[in-house]
Amino acid sequence: MPWRVNKSMGMCLPCLGGAGEDAVETPDPETRRRQLAEAAEKRQKESSGRGIKNPEAVERKKRQQEEMEKQAMMSSSTSGGGGLRWQVG
Repeated sequence: MPWRVNKSMGMCLPCLGGAGEDAVETPDPETRRRQLAEAAEKRQKESSGRGIKNPEAVERKKRQQEEMEKQAMMSSSTSGGGGLRWQVG
């Protein structure tokens, strides 16, 4: 069984005749950080909507529920203090 030799193996440096023009430069750390943050946001958005037919409707309902809870807290706090009362005795 003859061995196959990869002709480009070991030619990773441009001075040795490798593919110098094909090399990809790594971006500076700030650009890299920004790209990673954008990718993380994109993944998070995709995973949050997974399995839901209409994610916008779910978000609307969630916001409405939060508003109702907020209004309930405001109305209970203005009508007599709300909250728990302690009996000391």
